[in-house]
Amino acid sequence: MANQIATFFLSQPEEVRAEGVATHINKFWEPRMRRHLFEHLDGGGEGLLPLVIQASVLIRRPEAKPGSGVGVGEDARQGGPGGQGPVAGESLSEPSIPEASR
Repeated sequence: MANQIATFFLSQPEEVRAEGVATHINKFWEPRMRRHLFEHLDGGGEGLLPLVIQASVLIRRPEAKPGSGVGVGEDARQGGPGGQGPVAGESLSEPSIPEASR
């Protein structure tokens, strides 16, 4: 599933790809799913696309403090780089993709 998310974000500008993957996983994957991803990454990450591995440093580990990680907590309220945030009507439930890439 992480590879499918990364495949989508490969169509976006390079500077937002890793953050897009991480934001999606942080927002929509429950801790059990993220734990499984990190177990696989910690075991070498065989079969994962390079973009998933690149994004992994931005993904919140399940044992991390709630609200940490890109695309969650205060970061989500403010909007990601290039995004407008909820003040401008941006949804907190959708990945933040800069206007220039839409």
